[in-house]
Amino acid sequence: MFGVIEGTGFEVIDPAFEACFVGHVRVERLWTGARWSEGPVWHAAGRYLLWSDIPNNRILRWDETDGSVSVFRQPSNNSNGQTVDRQGRLVTCEHLTRRVTRTEHDGSITVIADRFEGRRLNSPNDVVVKSDGSVWFTDPSYGILMDYEGDRAEPEQDGCHVYRVSPEGDIARVADDYLKPNGLAFSPDESSLYIADTGVTHEEGGPRHIRRHSVTADGTLSGGEVFAECTEGLFDGFRVDTDGRIWSSAADGVHCLSPDGQLIGKVKIPEMVGNVCFGGAKLNRLFIGGTTSLYSVYLNVNGVSPV
Repeated sequence: MFGVIEGTGFEVIDPAFEACFVGHVRVERLWTGARWSEGPVWHAAGRYLLWSDIPNNRILRWDETDGSVSVFRQPSNNSNGQTVDRQGRLVTCEHLTRRVTRTEHDGSITVIADRFEGRRLNSPNDVVVKSDGSVWFTDPSYGILMDYEGDRAEPEQDGCHVYRVSPEGDIARVADDYLKPNGLAFSPDESSLYIADTGVTHEEGGPRHIRRHSVTADGTLSGGEVFAECTEGLFDGFRVDTDGRIWSSAADGVHCLSPDGQLIGKVKIPEMVGNVCFGGAKLNRLFIGGTTSLYSVYLNVNGVSPV
């Protein structure tokens, strides 16, 4: 059940991808038993990975020291995307409560955002923290469209948007031209913000791409051109390595995009992937949340440190 899995491996589309991996390295399945895996986040100090199992309403914990898996939090309010802030605290998007929270070092929960202009958010999906301490998150409606990953409810916002919470706690809408904003990540120098739009899930011919915005010091976004189109399923969650490549979830595994948006290779996974993150002591281990399972593979690149 665990260990190296048949049907996985590296698919080279452009020779540039060959420098990203060691030829004999293989994908490992670390655990299986989820309904929909999302939001992997690495905690360096404890050498463990957390990830969301959204329909099962729990956050799971994989321990690098012994390979064990346990329940970190249940109920988790149908948690989805997660990250850590600059102080190493867990930041979580919650479908059920329609909010973004921070888990303090003493275990208490602080609400970062649950409303905009007095109205409840839809269902925050994915989140990143910039080096200045600002929190950026997407707010599609997936968690209120049905009861499987949250509670069915009428939206209070006028659409699905992207938000920024300043270090002082003020929330602002930074992008309002997305159909279903989903995963997001900064470039290594934080001059660009990449945001996925998975609107094709609810509109025929809708977007299945990642867009790129320029970021100013005050948090204003400009641009927003299409950076890459997904060739298999959807770009959901993704992360960036130190050389500016994007490693994104897709229907057939993980797609590696060059800094100019070209698909150069894939890490093949035998089920749909929801999200990824870099971890391990050198941030050269890619953790992959497949539909039911947690996978990992060592790469010849390093992820951008979240702290």
